[in-house]
Amino acid sequence: MPYVNIKITREGVTQAQKKQLIAGATQLLVDVLGKNPATTVVVIDEVEMENWGVGGIPVDERRAQERR
Repeated sequence: MPYVNIKITREGVTQAQKKQLIAGATQLLVDVLGKNPATTVVVIDEVEMENWGVGGIPVDERRAQERR
């Protein structure tokens, strides 16, 4: 039973977009590894931007710097 965990920052991802991510990840495992989609689990974790860091700083700060 494959398990895929997708982590994204919480920024207003729609239910339709999440549905596409789940379907796409499932199909990728079917296409590449021949896995059964009925037993493939996909979990999406949305992380607050201040809890996600890139390049040594939280994403919310990084994005604020990029807007300047």
